[in-house]
Amino acid sequence: MAAENPCDHPISRRISTGRIELNVREAGGGPLMLFFHGITSNSAVFTPMMARLSDRFTTIAVDQRGHGLSDKPESAYEANDYADDIAALIRTLDRGPAILVGHSLGSRNSVTAAARYPDLIRSVVAIDFTPYIETEVFDALEARVNAGNQLFPDVAAVESYLAGRYPNIPADAIKIRAESGYQPVVGGLRPLASPEAMAQTAKGLRADLTPVYRDVTRPVLIVRGAESKLVSAAALARTSRLRPDLPVVVVPGADHYVNEVSPEITLKAIVNFIDA
Repeated sequence: MAAENPCDHPISRRISTGRIELNVREAGGGPLMLFFHGITSNSAVFTPMMARLSDRFTTIAVDQRGHGLSDKPESAYEANDYADDIAALIRTLDRGPAILVGHSLGSRNSVTAAARYPDLIRSVVAIDFTPYIETEVFDALEARVNAGNQLFPDVAAVESYLAGRYPNIPADAIKIRAESGYQPVVGGLRPLASPEAMAQTAKGLRADLTPVYRDVTRPVLIVRGAESKLVSAAALARTSRLRPDLPVVVVPGADHYVNEVSPEITLKAIVNFIDA
């Protein structure tokens, strides 16, 4: 029988950065690569990708503030708050400059961090979040985020709910979300993500991201799902007019959840970008 690869089993730990305590999953060795999830999610969604990259990098997936097992302050959920957490984490780890891989909320936060702290960041893979997202898209997102704060009787009920909410995400990825993102409470299970933090974060996503993309000087790869309901083709086109120098990968058949729906293509895009 082949020996288990330790990279397949990230170590979970909490890191105090001096401004917040963040829960992380860590594996591998080498240059630092940090992963940042989308709103309401947590670091576990990146564990399959970490397993594929941990032979080359120290891969650390982060529960962002208000999410997962990280601290959940009562306020401070704007882009700069999240970006300052990223900078504090890199300084605490003392392993920079770091490669950042962010999905959705994590994408916005990663690009913002790169614009604010270019000395700490080598490059960014920005998955399915850009400037110019339409108001009606944010309206729908807020409604979905607020609807997720439910009591579920068991994990099977969570899986059923998530499968309906994310119809294109494969069953194994749904299972990861269901088993990692909920906590026991009286009567069943509730999301680990703080509902108050999610409401504030969702509102903060509406802030103008144009100055961040205009001013960022570190290399940024933009990845969009061709069927994304968050980043429209028009929003991507306007972003490319703003920054024609930033490379773009559009993943055929993928919706907003590109890294879970199309992990192989996402992985290839990341590796090609880094190696280039």
